[in-house]
Amino acid sequence: MSSATTSTTPVGPRRAMLTDPGYQAFLILRTGFTVAPILFGLDKFANLLVDWPTYLAPWINDLVPGSAQAAMYAVGVIEIVAGVAVAVAPRFGGWLVAGWLGGIIINLLTIPGHYDIALRDFGLLLGAVALARLAERYHGKQERL
Repeated sequence: MSSATTSTTPVGPRRAMLTDPGYQAFLILRTGFTVAPILFGLDKFANLLVDWPTYLAPWINDLVPGSAQAAMYAVGVIEIVAGVAVAVAPRFGGWLVAGWLGGIIINLLTIPGHYDIALRDFGLLLGAVALARLAERYHGKQERL
């Protein structure tokens, strides 16, 4: 004789992870810090969003060989690599992005009129540090499930 009761399927470990707010925060930050650096890095070659060389402090332009645009090409490559690093190894990539943002902040603080952008980038730096810390807890768990 069959029973009229319904059985519930236990929630799998992967689904349980996806409902964890901490893991959701990790995924949001990982996605953002993968996509944004790659897109901004690619734009260093096209200057569609902004004229990137104007964001290079004159004292840094004097230190690097070539033009400010050539420096932006190098910056673009570094940003693309940082985005890929976050995608592949967020525990390392988060710290890489945080360090890179620290350098950007120093650059921007030496250009009058760019303090608002430096403050925004400080907020992004905090987000990158949060990603690196969350990655200590969550990265690798999804592969084991």
